[in-house]
Amino acid sequence: MNKVVIIGCGNVGMSSAYALIIGGAHIDELVLIDTKKEKAEGQALDLSHALNYQNRAMKIRAGDYQDCENANIVIICAGIAQKVGETRFDLIKNNFNVFKSIISNIKKTSFNGIYLIATNPVDTLSLATLKLSGFDKSKVIGTGTTLDTARLRFSIAEKTHISTSNIHCYVLGEHGDSEFVAWQNANIGLTPLLDIISKKTAQEIEEDVKNSAYEIIKKKGNTSYGIGVCILRIVNAILQNENRILTVSCFDEKNNIFYSLPAIINRNGVKKVLSVPLSQEEQEKLEFCIKTLKENSKALK
Repeated sequence: MNKVVIIGCGNVGMSSAYALIIGGAHIDELVLIDTKKEKAEGQALDLSHALNYQNRAMKIRAGDYQDCENANIVIICAGIAQKVGETRFDLIKNNFNVFKSIISNIKKTSFNGIYLIATNPVDTLSLATLKLSGFDKSKVIGTGTTLDTARLRFSIAEKTHISTSNIHCYVLGEHGDSEFVAWQNANIGLTPLLDIISKKTAQEIEEDVKNSAYEIIKKKGNTSYGIGVCILRIVNAILQNENRILTVSCFDEKNNIFYSLPAIINRNGVKKVLSVPLSQEEQEKLEFCIKTLKENSKALK
């Protein structure tokens, strides 16, 4: 039986829950946990009413931390929301305190599944989860740049009028201001992407992708639907043992931080992080990203 627990019934948590239901995730039981128990109960009831029109039976209910005991995946979406004008890094200290409480409660159970972190700043809070839980690095995953990569492919598709399924490119590094696109390895079909679009257009796309979260937050107050579908994709990769390559946030032992590179994801979590040949400019961007994340990790002490 596949059991998933979502902690945090805000916009991201509920967009994720809805995506898991509508997207046909192979889940038998979905448990919602929130500091406001009645809110979790209401969300569970509302989501349950959508099941009649789905092809898969699923039990959805509100619960508590004891429900993590036999879960396959615990998805953490709880935290303090990013406000207009804030960077992801303004959130670190407050959300670290939130995570201390969450992980402490989970550790009271015998949970031995996979942590999937969505709360921002996701790279730093994935590191916090690893340190607080004592889990193996393969079993702590951040959503990383899966959303940024989706935004990138969407933007390229709009420019080129080619399906996103034929666009092969990744956003790497931090899910945040120091992220970058690995243009050297970007292709449409078998054709190098930079043979199809100009470098100027590529730079404009990269800036749009980097700033899109701020633009969405400015206009509607939060981002939720895109990340919800990314969580669906990651959950399916785990539960169906897909060995799928996704740009999730993984632990780098050398630098003692989390950031995104293409990684193979299956039922055991991160099977392998793939090395990516980078141009000199891209390598410098990665080094800047590592420096930035190391600095941010100091807030966890």
